[in-house]
Amino acid sequence: MKLTAKLLTAAALLAASASAMAHPGHAEGGFISGLLHPMLGLDHLLAMAAIGFWSVRQSATLKNSTPLFVIGGMILGAGIAWAGFSLPGVETGIALSVLLAGILIATMAKLPTAVGGTLVAAFMVFHGFAHGTEMPAGAALVAYLAGFSIATLALTFVGRGLGALMQKTDNRFGRVLGGVVAATGAFLAAA
Repeated sequence: MKLTAKLLTAAALLAASASAMAHPGHAEGGFISGLLHPMLGLDHLLAMAAIGFWSVRQSATLKNSTPLFVIGGMILGAGIAWAGFSLPGVETGIALSVLLAGILIATMAKLPTAVGGTLVAAFMVFHGFAHGTEMPAGAALVAYLAGFSIATLALTFVGRGLGALMQKTDNRFGRVLGGVVAATGAFLAAA
């Protein structure tokens, strides 16, 4: 019960911070802009939380290293954008990351660490690239990076917490949730 209260509190604080800061004048320095960017897009929210949710059922090595794969992919993607390179199919890659994360949850797929870690990092390269290209003009790069890294980790850990709670229930709930995430990803890919 304590974990449930912590997760609900974290979710409420994240939602409150987004609504409190989502108006002009808070983007100075870039930290708040970076913090809000992952929270304001359904695709980013679902992908990061779904990866956290899925990681709970993986081997201890993959479960414990998933946050590193998430942040590593995000930073690599943002770095590609900031270096001026292009990455074709970014929006499709983001939508497919949501679709595939939902499928991984729905099927309760367990992957070897190398495969799962590579897949997570690849998903996050697309998200990081999008974050990098959407950095507001004049924002401090390090502050923006810190903001979206913190938000990304928070969403991943909220997903992990939910996954840990759901692990104690009937597997059908997790499968249905994965199906909903996958369907949302398919809708985003088709849109």
